Amino acid sequence: MREMVNMVVVLTVITAVSGGILSMLKAGTEYRIENQILKFQKAPAINAIFSDATNDPLKDRFSIQAGEREVTFFPGKLKDGSKAVAFETKGTGFGGDVGLMVGVNIDTDQIVKVRVTTHSETPGIGSRAKDSTDFVSQFSGMNVAKNAFKVKKDDGTISAMSGATVTSRGVCTAARKAKELYMDLKPKIKTRI
Repeated sequence: MREMVNMVVVLTVITAVSGGILSMLKAGTEYRIENQILKFQKAPAINAIFSDATNDPLKDRFSIQAGEREVTFFPGKLKDGSKAVAFETKGTGFGGDVGLMVGVNIDTDQIVKVRVTTHSETPGIGSRAKDSTDFVSQFSGMNVAKNAFKVKKDDGTISAMSGATVTSRGVCTAARKAKELYMDLKPKIKTRI
C-alpha cells in the first residue's frame, strides 16, 4: 500500500512539473507564433489586397469582439480617398479549412480583392485557389450586401476551379461568412477607421 501511495505522489509531482513547464513554453512562444502567422500568412494577402494603400494596414490593425471570438481587421486607406478593411474568415475545403482574407470598401460595400491565406488542399488542384489569382479575382468588385457567393453548380455566379469544386465551395463559404461578419460589424468598423 505504501508503494502505491509513493507512486501516486511521484506521478502527481511529475505531472504538475510537466504541466507547469508546458504552460511556460506556451506563454513564451504564443507571441512569436502569432507574429509568424501575421508575417507569413496574413501579410502577403493583405499586401496583395491593399497594394495601393496610403497607410500600413498591418500597423493600423484593430480587433472587434464578434460573439465569442475576437476578429482582427486591417484598415486600408485607398489612393482614391475611400476606406477599406480586410479580415479573415474560413470555409471548409476538400482537405480542411480554407482561410480567406477579404478586403471590402467601406464606402461602396464592394470587395476590393480576396486572397487565400491558408489551406490543406491537394497540391496542383485545390491549392490553385492560393497559387493562381484567376479564381479569386472573380470576387473583386462584387457587392458584399447583394451577392450570395456560390459556385455556378449551386446557382451562383462564381466559376469553380476545374477539378476542385469542393475547394471552390469552401472559398465561397468563407466569402459568405465574411459577408455576414461584415454586415453585422459594419457600424463598429466605421467608428474605428
